[in-house]
Amino acid sequence: MALSLIVEIVLSLLLAATLVYCALLERRLTALRKGQDGLKDIITDLNAAITNAGVSMRVLKATASSAAETLDGRVSRARSLIDELSVLTASGERIAARIERGAPTLPREAVNGALPAAAARLDALKPQIVRSESLRTEALRGVR
Repeated sequence: MALSLIVEIVLSLLLAATLVYCALLERRLTALRKGQDGLKDIITDLNAAITNAGVSMRVLKATASSAAETLDGRVSRARSLIDELSVLTASGERIAARIERGAPTLPREAVNGALPAAAARLDALKPQIVRSESLRTEALRGVR
């Protein structure tokens, strides 16, 4: 009888230890489930943030493309204006060189006689000069 009582006491102790271990295991499993729910929420938020970032990247790409097209247009217009100004400058330099070459060789009487004719030619060219100056001014304003 003493042996059966000892075996029952040992079994009762083992059963109590198993019960305590099951209670600890239940707490750990509950904490793990809460952690999974939190992880699920974090993953959902992360997924939404990734989607928003993708949309923002597409908008940014479209904006950058539009800005690049605008900039390319302005650069090509500026280059054409540079070419036009280079032609005008070269033309002006050629005219100035011809005037410099021709001025000392003309006699004084020819110069005095040529002044009214040159003045008349300049008066005839004034509308063209004013128009080309206004076109250049508008072109330069457009570049800015």
